[in-house]
Amino acid sequence: MATQPRAWQRMLSGRRLDLLDPTPVDIEIEDIAHGLAFVARWNGQTHGEFAYSVAEHSLLVEDIFARMVPGAGAKWRLAALLHDAPEYVIGDMISPVKAAVGADYGLLDARLTAAIHIRFGLPAMLPIQIKKQIKRADRVSAWMEATRIAGFTEAEANRFFGRQKPELMQGLDIRLRPPLETRAAFTARYEALISGV
Repeated sequence: MATQPRAWQRMLSGRRLDLLDPTPVDIEIEDIAHGLAFVARWNGQTHGEFAYSVAEHSLLVEDIFARMVPGAGAKWRLAALLHDAPEYVIGDMISPVKAAVGADYGLLDARLTAAIHIRFGLPAMLPIQIKKQIKRADRVSAWMEATRIAGFTEAEANRFFGRQKPELMQGLDIRLRPPLETRAAFTARYEALISGV
């Protein structure tokens, strides 16, 4: 009799997360922060001494989201910080790979997102307007990353991510730092936001 392939991953917290049927009780912020701090954006194809991590990207997206939606409360800012949280276990696939994998990737991502949201007091599915605003902030971040560390020209970035408003990026920079430092920054930002939810 054939056995089913293992569909769970053991986390450093000791939790065992079922990737096909994730439950909020098996999700810990420390695992998310650690995983995201070690997952490289752009498949690691960036300039700098350290890889640009998904945790660092998430911090930037939350900052941009707050600029775009100044009245957003801690709840929605937390949603922005956690917008790529499933990648702590499924990794960061570049868009062309996601397209090739197809709908199954989206279903896996959606299940994990819902469990993560419930775990941290957010709705399983975000309101459409909030989701769109976070996506816009994500595109601004992608444009910045593309032009500052991933070797894209501004014309290429405009074509793939849209032309972005300079005022949204004013004073912001791409931070490249050791994973443990990024993990600590992500966790600290989470703690600041969750206290207001």
